[in-house]
Amino acid sequence: MILETVVVGAYQANCYIIADKDRKEAIIIDPGDEYSKIKKVIDRYGLTPKVIINTHGHIDHIGANSNFNLPVYIHKDDAEFLTDSKKNMSSFLNLSKLSKVEFRILKDKDKISIDNLTLEVIHSPGHTPGGICLKLDNMIFTGDTLFAGGIGRTDLPYSSEDKMVNSLKKLMDYPDNTKILPGHGPSSTIGEERASNPFL
Repeated sequence: MILETVVVGAYQANCYIIADKDRKEAIIIDPGDEYSKIKKVIDRYGLTPKVIINTHGHIDHIGANSNFNLPVYIHKDDAEFLTDSKKNMSSFLNLSKLSKVEFRILKDKDKISIDNLTLEVIHSPGHTPGGICLKLDNMIFTGDTLFAGGIGRTDLPYSSEDKMVNSLKKLMDYPDNTKILPGHGPSSTIGEERASNPFL
Protein backbone atom coordinates (compact mmCIF):
# COMPACT_ATOMS: atom_id res chain seq x y z
CA MET A 1 0.00 0.00 0.00
CA ILE A 2 1.07 3.56 -0.75
CA LEU A 3 0.34 6.04 2.04
CA GLU A 4 1.52 9.64 1.74
CA THR A 5 0.77 12.63 3.95
CA VAL A 6 0.73 16.07 2.32
CA VAL A 7 0.54 18.99 4.75
CA VAL A 8 -1.46 21.78 3.11
CA GLY A 9 -2.72 25.29 3.68
CA ALA A 10 -2.43 27.96 6.32
CA TYR A 11 -3.84 25.62 8.97
CA GLN A 12 -1.39 22.83 8.12
CA ALA A 13 -4.05 20.19 7.49
CA ASN A 14 -3.01 16.64 6.68
CA CYS A 15 -4.16 15.47 3.27
CA TYR A 16 -3.70 11.71 2.91
CA ILE A 17 -3.19 9.86 -0.35
CA ILE A 18 -3.63 6.10 -0.22
CA ALA A 19 -3.41 3.60 -3.05
CA ASP A 20 -2.79 -0.03 -3.90
CA LYS A 21 0.87 -0.12 -4.94
CA ASP A 22 0.17 -2.42 -7.89
CA ARG A 23 -3.06 -1.05 -9.35
CA LYS A 24 -2.30 2.56 -8.39
CA GLU A 25 -5.90 3.72 -7.98
CA ALA A 26 -5.95 6.31 -5.21
CA ILE A 27 -8.22 7.69 -2.51
CA ILE A 28 -7.60 11.29 -1.42
CA ILE A 29 -8.63 12.20 2.12
CA ASP A 30 -9.13 15.90 2.93
CA PRO A 31 -7.54 17.87 0.07
CA GLY A 32 -7.80 21.12 1.99
CA ASP A 33 -5.59 23.38 -0.13
CA GLU A 34 -2.53 23.52 -2.39
CA TYR A 35 -3.80 21.40 -5.27
CA SER A 36 -0.45 21.50 -7.07
CA LYS A 37 1.36 20.12 -4.03
CA ILE A 38 -1.07 17.20 -3.81
CA LYS A 39 -0.90 16.63 -7.58
CA LYS A 40 2.90 16.36 -7.47
CA VAL A 41 2.67 13.40 -5.08
CA ILE A 42 0.00 11.76 -7.22
CA ASP A 43 2.14 12.18 -10.33
CA ARG A 44 5.29 10.98 -8.61
CA TYR A 45 3.69 7.61 -7.93
CA GLY A 46 1.77 7.51 -11.23
CA LEU A 47 -1.55 7.26 -9.42
CA THR A 48 -5.08 7.58 -10.76
CA PRO A 49 -7.29 9.21 -8.11
CA LYS A 50 -10.79 7.75 -7.93
CA VAL A 51 -12.53 9.43 -5.00
CA ILE A 52 -12.16 12.14 -2.39
CA ILE A 53 -13.34 11.62 1.18
CA ASN A 54 -13.83 14.60 3.50
CA THR A 55 -13.61 13.79 7.21
CA HIS A 56 -15.70 16.91 7.79
CA GLY A 57 -16.76 20.06 6.00
CA HIS A 58 -14.45 22.83 7.21
CA ILE A 59 -12.57 24.90 4.64
CA ASP A 60 -9.12 23.61 5.64
CA HIS A 61 -10.22 20.07 4.70
CA ILE A 62 -12.34 20.72 1.59
CA GLY A 63 -10.61 23.70 -0.05
CA ALA A 64 -9.17 21.84 -3.06
CA ASN A 65 -12.13 19.50 -3.64
CA SER A 66 -13.17 21.33 -6.80
CA ASN A 67 -9.71 21.11 -8.37
CA PHE A 68 -10.19 17.38 -8.87
CA ASN A 69 -12.83 16.04 -11.23
CA LEU A 70 -13.82 13.40 -8.69
CA PRO A 71 -16.85 12.47 -6.59
CA VAL A 72 -16.59 13.62 -2.99
CA TYR A 73 -17.82 11.48 -0.11
CA ILE A 74 -18.98 13.27 3.04
CA HIS A 75 -21.25 12.39 5.96
CA LYS A 76 -24.86 13.44 5.46
CA ASP A 77 -24.77 15.82 8.45
CA ASP A 78 -21.92 17.82 6.89
CA ALA A 79 -23.13 17.75 3.28
CA GLU A 80 -24.40 21.34 3.44
CA PHE A 81 -20.93 22.51 4.48
CA LEU A 82 -19.78 21.89 0.91
CA THR A 83 -22.16 24.53 -0.45
CA ASP A 84 -22.47 26.97 2.47
CA SER A 85 -19.52 29.29 3.09
CA LYS A 86 -20.75 30.17 6.59
CA LYS A 87 -20.96 26.55 7.65
CA ASN A 88 -17.59 25.61 6.18
CA MET A 89 -16.14 28.79 7.74
CA SER A 90 -14.57 30.12 4.54
CA SER A 91 -16.70 33.27 4.84
CA PHE A 92 -14.91 34.10 8.10
CA LEU A 93 -11.70 34.20 6.06
CA ASN A 94 -13.31 36.44 3.42
CA LEU A 95 -13.20 33.60 0.91
CA SER A 96 -16.62 32.01 0.23
CA LYS A 97 -15.18 28.67 -0.84
CA LEU A 98 -17.67 26.14 -2.22
CA SER A 99 -17.18 22.59 -3.51
CA LYS A 100 -18.69 22.49 -6.99
CA VAL A 101 -18.52 18.75 -7.32
CA GLU A 102 -20.67 15.64 -7.31
CA PHE A 103 -20.95 14.54 -3.71
CA ARG A 104 -22.07 11.27 -2.21
CA ILE A 105 -23.55 10.81 1.22
CA LEU A 106 -22.01 8.65 3.93
CA LYS A 107 -23.39 7.27 7.17
CA ASP A 108 -21.91 5.35 10.08
CA LYS A 109 -20.43 1.95 9.19
CA ASP A 110 -20.52 2.56 5.43
CA LYS A 111 -17.59 1.10 3.52
CA ILE A 112 -15.71 2.66 0.61
CA SER A 113 -13.65 0.26 -1.49
CA ILE A 114 -11.10 0.97 -4.19
CA ASP A 115 -9.11 -2.02 -5.42
CA ASN A 116 -7.86 -3.87 -2.31
CA LEU A 117 -8.44 -0.91 0.01
CA THR A 118 -11.61 -0.75 2.10
CA LEU A 119 -12.27 2.13 4.50
CA GLU A 120 -15.00 1.88 7.11
CA VAL A 121 -16.80 5.02 8.24
CA ILE A 122 -16.92 5.79 11.96
CA HIS A 123 -19.34 8.66 12.58
CA SER A 124 -17.61 10.90 15.13
CA PRO A 125 -19.60 14.12 15.64
CA GLY A 126 -18.39 16.83 17.97
CA HIS A 127 -16.10 19.09 15.98
CA THR A 128 -18.85 19.15 13.34
CA PRO A 129 -22.18 17.28 13.19
CA GLY A 130 -21.00 15.03 10.37
CA GLY A 131 -17.40 14.46 11.38
CA ILE A 132 -16.10 11.01 10.55
CA CYS A 133 -13.07 8.82 11.13
CA LEU A 134 -12.00 6.22 8.59
CA LYS A 135 -10.70 2.81 9.60
CA LEU A 136 -8.29 1.02 7.26
CA ASP A 137 -6.78 -2.21 8.57
CA ASN A 138 -5.01 -1.27 11.84
CA MET A 139 -5.15 2.49 11.16
CA ILE A 140 -7.77 5.15 11.77
CA PHE A 141 -7.77 8.50 9.97
CA THR A 142 -9.25 10.57 12.78
CA GLY A 143 -9.86 13.91 11.04
CA ASP A 144 -10.40 16.66 13.61
CA THR A 145 -11.78 14.30 16.25
CA LEU A 146 -8.58 13.03 17.88
CA PHE A 147 -5.06 14.45 17.60
CA ALA A 148 -1.74 13.44 19.13
CA GLY A 149 -2.08 15.12 22.52
CA GLY A 150 -5.33 16.90 21.72
CA ILE A 151 -8.86 16.78 20.34
CA GLY A 152 -10.90 18.82 17.87
CA ARG A 153 -12.35 22.15 18.95
CA THR A 154 -15.90 22.16 20.27
CA ASP A 155 -16.33 25.93 20.62
CA LEU A 156 -17.11 26.54 16.94
CA PRO A 157 -20.53 26.91 15.29
CA TYR A 158 -22.30 23.55 14.94
CA SER A 159 -19.85 21.79 17.28
CA SER A 160 -20.85 19.90 20.43
CA GLU A 161 -18.79 19.03 23.47
CA ASP A 162 -21.21 16.28 24.54
CA LYS A 163 -21.06 14.61 21.13
CA MET A 164 -17.27 14.87 21.10
CA VAL A 165 -17.09 13.03 24.44
CA ASN A 166 -19.15 10.18 23.00
CA SER A 167 -17.04 10.05 19.82
CA LEU A 168 -13.81 9.85 21.82
CA LYS A 169 -15.26 7.01 23.89
CA LYS A 170 -16.01 5.18 20.66
CA LEU A 171 -12.37 5.55 19.52
CA MET A 172 -11.08 4.34 22.88
CA ASP A 173 -12.77 1.00 22.22
CA TYR A 174 -10.07 0.20 19.65
CA PRO A 175 -6.89 -1.68 20.64
CA ASP A 176 -3.86 0.21 21.95
CA ASN A 177 -1.77 -0.64 18.89
CA THR A 178 -4.25 1.02 16.49
CA LYS A 179 -2.40 3.80 14.66
CA ILE A 180 -4.15 7.16 14.38
CA LEU A 181 -3.56 9.59 11.52
CA PRO A 182 -5.12 12.92 12.50
CA GLY A 183 -6.32 15.87 10.45
CA HIS A 184 -3.49 18.00 11.85
CA GLY A 185 -0.15 17.18 13.44
CA PRO A 186 1.78 13.93 13.88
CA SER A 187 0.48 10.40 14.00
CA SER A 188 0.07 8.45 17.24
CA THR A 189 -1.65 5.34 18.58
CA ILE A 190 -4.79 4.75 20.60
CA GLY A 191 -2.61 3.43 23.42
CA GLU A 192 -0.40 6.53 23.50
CA GLU A 193 -3.42 8.81 23.58
CA ARG A 194 -5.20 6.74 26.21
CA ALA A 195 -2.12 7.04 28.44
CA SER A 196 -1.07 10.64 27.88
CA ASN A 197 -3.70 12.76 26.13
CA PRO A 198 -4.92 15.26 28.77
CA PHE A 199 -8.38 15.45 27.15
CA LEU A 200 -8.93 11.72 27.67
